[in-house]
Amino acid sequence: MENTLNIKSAKKIFILIFFLSVSNVLFSQNDFSSLLLKLDKTVAESKLYIQKREDRINRYKKELRKAKPNSIAAYNFNSQLFKEYKPYICDSAIFYLDRNIDIALLLNDTKREYESEIQLAYFMGSIGLYKEAVDLMQSIDRSKLPKSLLIDYYNAHLRIYGEIAFYTQDKRRSNKYWSILRTYSDSLKSILNPDSQLYLQLKEDSVRDALNFDYALKLNDIWISNTKQGTPEYALATFHRSLIYQWQGNREKQKYYLALSAISDIQSAIKDQASLRMLAQILYEEGNIDRAYNYIRFSWDATVFYNARLRNLQTSSILSLIDKTYQTKLEKQKTKLQFYLILISTLFVLLIFTLIIIYKQIHRLSNAKRSLQQANNNLNNLNIVLNKLNDELKLVNNVLNKTNNDLSESNKIKELYIGRFIELCSIYINKIDDFRRKVNAKIKDGNINEAKLMTQSQDVMDEEFEELYANFDNAFLQLFPDFVEKVNELLNEKDKFFVKKGELLNPELRIIALMRLGINDGSKISQFLRYSLTTVYNYRTKTKNRTYLPKEEFDIKILEIS
Repeated sequence: MENTLNIKSAKKIFILIFFLSVSNVLFSQNDFSSLLLKLDKTVAESKLYIQKREDRINRYKKELRKAKPNSIAAYNFNSQLFKEYKPYICDSAIFYLDRNIDIALLLNDTKREYESEIQLAYFMGSIGLYKEAVDLMQSIDRSKLPKSLLIDYYNAHLRIYGEIAFYTQDKRRSNKYWSILRTYSDSLKSILNPDSQLYLQLKEDSVRDALNFDYALKLNDIWISNTKQGTPEYALATFHRSLIYQWQGNREKQKYYLALSAISDIQSAIKDQASLRMLAQILYEEGNIDRAYNYIRFSWDATVFYNARLRNLQTSSILSLIDKTYQTKLEKQKTKLQFYLILISTLFVLLIFTLIIIYKQIHRLSNAKRSLQQANNNLNNLNIVLNKLNDELKLVNNVLNKTNNDLSESNKIKELYIGRFIELCSIYINKIDDFRRKVNAKIKDGNINEAKLMTQSQDVMDEEFEELYANFDNAFLQLFPDFVEKVNELLNEKDKFFVKKGELLNPELRIIALMRLGINDGSKISQFLRYSLTTVYNYRTKTKNRTYLPKEEFDIKILEIS
């Protein structure tokens, strides 16, 4: 059981490590792709950075023309121009150092003479003029060398013999050069401050050569932290870091730092470029032919401008290889384009033939379409006539429906009121008969006065009319239960009717109810309600004054209440 759990845990750890590794690789690829885009942009903007260097050179030349010939000031301006030309134009850099040597000799200034000669020897060793560099260093009298130039003296030897040892094809002599190189390296380290940049650089080279890559990277971290992007120092520091990863076999990080170095080279307007050339070669080996070609062409143009023979040889071999592959790729693309052109031409002919057939079919379809259109037009005209007849029938149906509804409502009212009328007639016949018996009984009993009082009293009539109106209200509200609310909807807010407790309809509402039943004759309303014509008129006028509608529309709205 325990072994099973351990196996499961191990599997989980393996899967986690696998995904983390894949994520790191994907992230690195995306990061490098972004960096290459930045490098492409920097290459496109290279003229801007070149112009900045040209401006500085022109400024120093202008100051040099103002300076007194063969003076210390002229020497200093020549030194500035050498620094500007050193990574830019090889011949011009040598020219201004030669001028400084001449000035130092004229001034009998041994220190400045040796200073310029050491700088010139170092520079010659860098560009492949090895014999001239060795001869120049041997011409320097070590015993007369100022102590302040000792570091530059050893460093120049280190540079010269390092280049010779690396590029010589004589393997027997190569060991001798490496031995001389180590001797000068030890001598230089012995006098350098351990905190100086040159000491850290030499230390980094030695631990890298000893395959102690972790320590070399830590030293390089210090170097990079003391530099700024876009400067020659940053370009050199990142180039050395790429060498560490090259020795370590980490190609992805080697490419990354070569790209960083190349960007700073271009931003510093450095024509003596190693980073871009090496990056182009790696991209070529990985099959990224287009980008490799663009980079090596740019590097070649810079090398030709720089005009150092060794750099021309270094770049030309890579350029030739990449250019040959690129031209082969172009030829293949050209062949493909020719094939596609023939294919497109054939398809074009077929397309024309097809279009002719389609045109004929369209012409036939067009004739058929016109015939169909004519038939459709005839059908549409017939449909229009039928639709018009349907509309008229609908209108007649609507009128009939409304008439039927009105008749149905009228019949409903009539049925209710006929029933009520028969019921009331029966009640009043019974009441009259009862009243007759009571009067007759009084007369038989000889109570003539009481009988006379009964026939003369108005109370009986009032009670009967009250009962009549109550029956009318009940019957009407059974037909129109929401009558009061719907009448109030037609009135102003402050003029709405409020029925007293115990009442169903008040006099004004009873008049409106009679209007709803179609009784508009004032005399009939006055007879029914026992009001004078004037009173009925006043009630109707007051009611219409309470509405927000025109008086005619108010009458119509009353008749529409259901």
